Amino acid sequence: MAITIKDVAKLSNVAPSTVSRVIANNPRISEKTKIKVRAAMDELGYHPNFIARSLANQSTRVIGLVLPNSTDVFFQNPFFPTVLRGLSDGANERHYALQINTGNTDEEIYDGVVQMVQGGRVDGVILLYSRIEDKVLNYLRERKFPFVVIGKPFKDVDQITYVDNDNYKATKEATRYLLSLGHKQIGFIGGDLNFVVTVERLLGFEKALREAGLQSNDDYIIHSQFLREGGQEAIGKLINLKEPPTALVVADDLIALGVLNTLLEMNISVPEDMSIISFNNVLFTELSHPPLTSVEINIFEIGYQASKSMIQLLENPNEPVKRIIVDHEIIKRLSCSESVKNISVL
Repeated sequence: MAITIKDVAKLSNVAPSTVSRVIANNPRISEKTKIKVRAAMDELGYHPNFIARSLANQSTRVIGLVLPNSTDVFFQNPFFPTVLRGLSDGANERHYALQINTGNTDEEIYDGVVQMVQGGRVDGVILLYSRIEDKVLNYLRERKFPFVVIGKPFKDVDQITYVDNDNYKATKEATRYLLSLGHKQIGFIGGDLNFVVTVERLLGFEKALREAGLQSNDDYIIHSQFLREGGQEAIGKLINLKEPPTALVVADDLIALGVLNTLLEMNISVPEDMSIISFNNVLFTELSHPPLTSVEINIFEIGYQASKSMIQLLENPNEPVKRIIVDHEIIKRLSCSESVKNISVL
């Protein structure tokens, strides 16, 4: 005979409704009661039927994830698997599942979101990016469908719940660090300008230079894909300038890895000939040669907070709009040193 909620309630000496609230991890239930009820569930071998509960509540308990690119690009950059772990942990805590929307083009991704939403496959959507113009975000707003953005929205910031770092401030600090080492010829390698994170970081970079009494050099600013190949292409252009920069702010560790590899092939030494600071502080930054100075943006926490915010919105439609800013920190390693000289191509 199947074990029911009533059996769990009887053994733990609480009401069946209390057992239901414990299963849903309701914050109004004391930790002492939760422990007692969960112990009774374990003793009886009771497992909640979340499918039946979802049908009764007309809820899928599934959150859709929308990627900025195809899945091939998604899994090349360590940022995304790390943010996915944070999203997964946050969802699992409340017994939600995640569904990734895939596509090789923007149109395929958009069509996939429409199918998820109109097909009733998900309760809400998390966008793992923020673009200057985005059909997906506009579609979700028009349908008043619950969603959260990882990244600062380009417009209507006070009307959209989002999780992000203060990318403007972080890049100012990264640039100031290079300035404090005596560098004045500082380049910037950013990602795609269609993404708000790239714009925010570029603005922070330029502001730091202006505050130091320096003018940004357009030749020193290059934008590329958030991939190693993007870094290889960008540094190739910078090194061939008549006066190459002596230091670089790079918007992503994977791009920076491409920069490091290319400089190594050209016998240009880091940090003796060129200093590099990048963003994300993923695992390989400690293992690169030399270890990369990088801005720790707490990727896992970004994902976790996005999941948490999404679920709060789903469980309370009156939940206020939130702006969650995750802390950052410069992790100093061996890829930056004091400015000594300008490099020359061998």
